[in-house]
Amino acid sequence: MFLRITNYELRITNYELRNPMPLTLTPLQNIPIIRRGDNLADIVLKSFPETDLELQDNDILVLAQKIVSKAEGRAVNLVTVTPSPRAIELAQQTEKDPRVVELMLKESHEILRTRVGTIIVEHRLGFICANAGIDHSNVAGTGDADEEWVLLLPEDPDRSCALIRKEIESITGKRIGVVIVDSHGRAWRNGTVGVAIGMSGIPSVVDKRGDRDLFGYTLRVTVIGTADELAAAASLMMGQASEGKPVVHVRGFPYPLGEGTLKDLIRPKEQDMFR
Repeated sequence: MFLRITNYELRITNYELRNPMPLTLTPLQNIPIIRRGDNLADIVLKSFPETDLELQDNDILVLAQKIVSKAEGRAVNLVTVTPSPRAIELAQQTEKDPRVVELMLKESHEILRTRVGTIIVEHRLGFICANAGIDHSNVAGTGDADEEWVLLLPEDPDRSCALIRKEIESITGKRIGVVIVDSHGRAWRNGTVGVAIGMSGIPSVVDKRGDRDLFGYTLRVTVIGTADELAAAASLMMGQASEGKPVVHVRGFPYPLGEGTLKDLIRPKEQDMFR
């Protein structure tokens, strides 16, 4: 495997996949601060000439969750939130803002674990995450500077991807994939990584069961989380702080484009050994 990282580009060539084309990830340049109602498809397409790129068939666009949430009006002014008794109780236990906890309750199916500073939930979208994905960082520019805002995850990330993809394909005539990435922790390891929370036009998982390895052994359990692998790679290019690179263009994805969904990536509750 060959790996090259620069300020603007990450290339991975995986010869085991027998893919003659390198996987190239390039952050799109000059994406503006996104506000409610902005047309993300239009903004992304305008960025291509500034990045010296031309969209091609089988390219993939990975978008940071924050810009999708902002464009869709998922910012909430905490001044407007009245915490319930349950939210106040949880806030006292975890030393969190009860208004934020109230939003967590509304965005979740179930509270799974709590400790000071963290509430682990089953999000209404089905996955397990901390604090229901509600974020304070990089929300500036959403509303009045004197008011406190937080950002919720998109209402339906798969649908968001499908709409952006449909508009871009309609304008360009190119067949592409679109992914929304968010940063999640993991049960087995420290540190957050980028994961796919919505997608359109790419496979969520690739089932390798039945394939043979280099020594002729038949694979029995290998199912690859391709959308998450791509999301993690794109997240490297986006950064987590002030980088301002919320859209990454991907070329050379080593699997055929296909129709995956977020649901494909979520482990059924009865198979979740951490509950």
